[in-house]
Amino acid sequence: MRDFIKTSFQSGGHLYRLLLLAGPLMLIGCGQKTATINLGGSAPSAISITVHPGGPVEIKTGTTEFDVLPSGYIQAFLNQNGKRLTLDEPATGSSTRGDSVESGGKEIADFALDFDHARVTEARGKIGPRGKRIEITGRSPAGSEPVLEKTLAVEVYDDFPNLALTTMAYTNLGATDLELDRVVTERHRFNASLADPSAAPYHLWSFHGSSYEWGKDDVIEITSKNFSMPNVLGAITPHGQGGGIPVVAFWAATVGEAIGHVETLPLVLSLPVKVGSDGRIEAGLAQDAPATLNPGEVFSTPLSFVAVYHGDYYEPLRLYSQVLQREGWTLPKPTNEDYNISWCGWGYEFNVTPAQMLGTIPKLKELGIKWATLDDRWFENYGDWQPRADTFPDDAIKKMVDEFHRQGILAQIWWLPIGVEDGQGKYEGHPYGVAKVVQEHPDWLILDKNGKHARMARGLAALCPALPEVQQYTKQLTERFIRDWGFDGHKLDNIFTMPACYNPAHHHKSPADSINAMGGVYKVIFETTRALKPESVTQICPCGTPPNLVWLPYLDQAVTADPVGGVQVRRRIKMYKALLGPQAAVYGDHVELSEMPRVKGEYAEVGRDFASTVGVGGVVGTKFTWPDYGPKFHRVFLTPEKEAEWNKWTGIYNARMLSRGTFLDLYVTGYDVPEGYAIEKDGKMYYAFFAPEGAGGWKGEVELRGLENGKYRVADYENGKELGTVVAPNARLSTAFQRHLLLEVGKF
Repeated sequence: MRDFIKTSFQSGGHLYRLLLLAGPLMLIGCGQKTATINLGGSAPSAISITVHPGGPVEIKTGTTEFDVLPSGYIQAFLNQNGKRLTLDEPATGSSTRGDSVESGGKEIADFALDFDHARVTEARGKIGPRGKRIEITGRSPAGSEPVLEKTLAVEVYDDFPNLALTTMAYTNLGATDLELDRVVTERHRFNASLADPSAAPYHLWSFHGSSYEWGKDDVIEITSKNFSMPNVLGAITPHGQGGGIPVVAFWAATVGEAIGHVETLPLVLSLPVKVGSDGRIEAGLAQDAPATLNPGEVFSTPLSFVAVYHGDYYEPLRLYSQVLQREGWTLPKPTNEDYNISWCGWGYEFNVTPAQMLGTIPKLKELGIKWATLDDRWFENYGDWQPRADTFPDDAIKKMVDEFHRQGILAQIWWLPIGVEDGQGKYEGHPYGVAKVVQEHPDWLILDKNGKHARMARGLAALCPALPEVQQYTKQLTERFIRDWGFDGHKLDNIFTMPACYNPAHHHKSPADSINAMGGVYKVIFETTRALKPESVTQICPCGTPPNLVWLPYLDQAVTADPVGGVQVRRRIKMYKALLGPQAAVYGDHVELSEMPRVKGEYAEVGRDFASTVGVGGVVGTKFTWPDYGPKFHRVFLTPEKEAEWNKWTGIYNARMLSRGTFLDLYVTGYDVPEGYAIEKDGKMYYAFFAPEGAGGWKGEVELRGLENGKYRVADYENGKELGTVVAPNARLSTAFQRHLLLEVGKF
């Protein structure tokens, strides 16, 4: 077997992945079915592989089939009730392709795969103890330039039968260097009509994991022939966000498919999605300008996947998370405090004072709220994180925290790690000065390709997280906040990704080192905080977007991140329950964000939709102001009328604490109407149903899924009403409601 080049990754440079066969090699003749390989005495894999002359290869599990077509396209099928279901519709003829490379503006896609010499082994690795792996080699057309060989490797594990994992290795067989401008893998063409003949080909629901632009929906119904999403990942986007979860998913009522990669680094690439001229949805994994290959060198793509399943985006995100956990991703368990209600001082906006913070204590205690958050602009500048002399003079912060503690309330502090002021730009009327840390350590800054200070969120300069000195500085800041000032946790906000670092003083192996090292800073914050206060809360907010996989393991309370309305609250709670586990603590953010009409071009935060957090298993939060400080804060002032409503909902939340229950994936977003959610807790089932937006309400039956056989009593726990009984299985309840219905179901 050929020796492969050492693994490394560089955005816009080289990426090599060591391809080693796990076990003895088998050569598969035309049309011959593989024999069972049993290595090391373990049970043999239940997965079968059949190679047909000239293709395809059929990889079969008990529930799925993955066909590797002659073009390299991997077509996925879900076997359900004797039917083969799919959204995959590869194009016919020469346009059928599963991968391609571009070099010198020329696309190379017509590799001739050698199915007669396909190689099959047992797949063994961190992902699972049993599975099958097949490698198929092909070459670019004879007589063409450049001369490339590709090796397609596909693995399917018994533990993950709905997932096919792939890598592609390209070898430069020519005598000269080869510039790879773009590499595309996991190319798929989806047609909704295959699942529903009455649907337009592009009419699917979808999930897009990129952190691209604040406020955009992550879950989108594709209804337009002009739909397009770039889904840039890892890199900072034009709007200042970036990072994301490298997954895009599509689903109909009966079947769904998803693609993405399962590397544990935040690779800079994209998962572009668009509707083609034929009305089919086109998706793939694309890397721009990734490598220069010398003769004999190999470029290998990230470990990517295609998944086929029944349901919505919950299932592929759950599979993605479980695979990453096998690869070494460790997710912390929430603390008890992660589930308690939080009040945030952001209702007072940038110029909050200790008197305003502490003035809310009577209402916090009356409402059963256990946490208070000191939000944005308590500090002089980003980077040094010292208190403002005009609002928090001397030791006012510590005295404030001490008073909260004396009253039985815990406190979080808002900050934005890594970001620093360098005298350039401003944010929300605050002109940037030069932080002391920048004056003393200018060599710590990330530089762009032109040698200038690179920019991150809020237009700030950035300390390079790959430097041990920066991580140590972050540890010192964390100790100041938690040990010295007494805070009990963090609200880390505007957290997306890092710019690439070209600072020659840092001696990086790759400019992407700063992007990849970002997680290390958040690991320092999380572990230092947990060591000082085991019952702390570390919250990370990727404002208005999905999270970044690199720091997701270093929080214990996720947040729906500036939702624009209750729908986003619900769908993001479901996203995090899939990624972090069905009992994950997910802060529903300020309830005021659950309804945000536009007023003179600005969002008015007037929401009262507690149900979208409580019913879906989120953690309740609010940012009310009290007492009355005048017209400036009237939108969020806790009026007597609102106080009664807040008291009702905080009481419901604290009495049941559904956020600690087990979220169950029983309803399909977009296809189950009304929109439904289910939670199991303390031997009971809790359901939340939401009327379609704009419908004004719902009248009809709701299906209570997940119940064991038997008779059950049903109650509306929001309003304390008994609604009768149902009998499972096939339990249905006739009902009529406005906006939402929250049910508690217990067995007789």
